[in-house]
Amino acid sequence: MKTYSANGSNTTIRERLSLRPIINVSGTMTALGASIIVPEAIAAMSEIASQWVEMDDLQRAASTVVARLTGGEAGFVTACCASGITMAIAGTMTGTNLLAIERLPDDTEGLKSEVIVQLGHIVNYGAPIDQSIRLAGASTVPAGTVSVTQDYHVREAIRDRTAAGLYVVAHHTVQYGMLSLEEFCEICHAKGVPVIVDAASEYDLRGFLARGADIVVYSGHKFLSGPTSGIVTGRKDLVRAAYLQVRGVARAMKVGKESIAGTMAALEAWERRDHAGIRKREEAALDLWKDALQGLPGIAAHVIPDPTGNPLDRLQVFVTPESRFTAAGLASALAAGVPPIIVRNHEVERGHFFLDPCNLHPGEAEIVAERLRAVLGTSERPADAMKSARKDSAGALRWPD
Repeated sequence: MKTYSANGSNTTIRERLSLRPIINVSGTMTALGASIIVPEAIAAMSEIASQWVEMDDLQRAASTVVARLTGGEAGFVTACCASGITMAIAGTMTGTNLLAIERLPDDTEGLKSEVIVQLGHIVNYGAPIDQSIRLAGASTVPAGTVSVTQDYHVREAIRDRTAAGLYVVAHHTVQYGMLSLEEFCEICHAKGVPVIVDAASEYDLRGFLARGADIVVYSGHKFLSGPTSGIVTGRKDLVRAAYLQVRGVARAMKVGKESIAGTMAALEAWERRDHAGIRKREEAALDLWKDALQGLPGIAAHVIPDPTGNPLDRLQVFVTPESRFTAAGLASALAAGVPPIIVRNHEVERGHFFLDPCNLHPGEAEIVAERLRAVLGTSERPADAMKSARKDSAGALRWPD
């Protein structure tokens, strides 16, 4: 939709900033803007933007909303899930000792400063998760191996300097052989160690606390469709200690009044959301794409559930040489097209990618189906159609050129 800008030109913001009008079938990815913000959050952000507020009071109001939606005793909004992890860990180290808070991350004398993480949970979500731990001044103690963690691996890792256990719920983690959240909590709690759950991209706002976690950290800007933000919820004493980190390491992670108000509105909109209707539209898109790929040489497509149990499915597209593409080559061709279509390509080296329907604007599912048929149906193939998947950081190093 074209709107008039401040200087009166009849252009879209994409046109004014020279941004490609991509179609996102990758998912709630931070690198693509995370989500389509719900109108309620946009309205709240706009309404509070010109107002002065006392930030602690605004966060007290947010705490009431967060606690109601999550079942926590208290909560607050921060810059993102990664900052919430750092703040929660720092809180388990310092408690409410304001001098200790000011001395982090370098001076941890007298503080517990080790965080236990199952080795299969030490992931990279755009940055390594252990960096969120190190930013608090703590060190990571890996438990188990990449393929299996036994109860004794965690039990024997707990020492006098253990501040917390961190449990990660994400598609990035090893999806087998790890301890369940209940098992992890039981072992940690037996030795008085609190458990923090990274649940950045999870639908379930209540289950992790109910299953034993002491603190849970969510993204406000993924499935909740709020502004870029993080939500910290759980035990009041630990939430208070985490919040106080704004007087120390989390000063650089502070969140604005607009994001707090927008996240509160997104949470309240979540209560009223037509989840069943959204699910039906997503299923229709998956059926459309599967039908579009049916019978194409070298292509197979299957609907699969979300690996962490979120109530959504994705289309897994298998690409073999008979198609005259590799999975990496087909993903690149779709991204280079008009309009660019960005698929979920984090497993292309295994010969497949995914199509995620949860971030579509009206009419985009049909465009994706048409582009799939067009790219795979033409006799001409791009030069890199058969390219192999390679890790290449050169593009990142060229920014901002």
